[in-house]
Amino acid sequence: MLILARKSQEAVVVGGSEGFQRLLKVTVLEIRGTSVRLGFEIDAEVPVHRLEVWERIRAGGLRDSPVGDRAPPVG
Repeated sequence: MLILARKSQEAVVVGGSEGFQRLLKVTVLEIRGTSVRLGFEIDAEVPVHRLEVWERIRAGGLRDSPVGDRAPPVG
């Protein structure tokens, strides 16, 4: 497991190196007590799920969808 420390409004990009397109950008939006809000930027056709939802999909309990668990954009 890779562990990175980030402050509020800082981001991590997965991919984006030479030979790879940017695959995923994760930004720390807010830190409040023990809760952290994260923002994910990725192509719309890539499903994004919370781990517990992804596990249920893999176990056959839910149907996967291209929009996944995505919430409406915060603006």
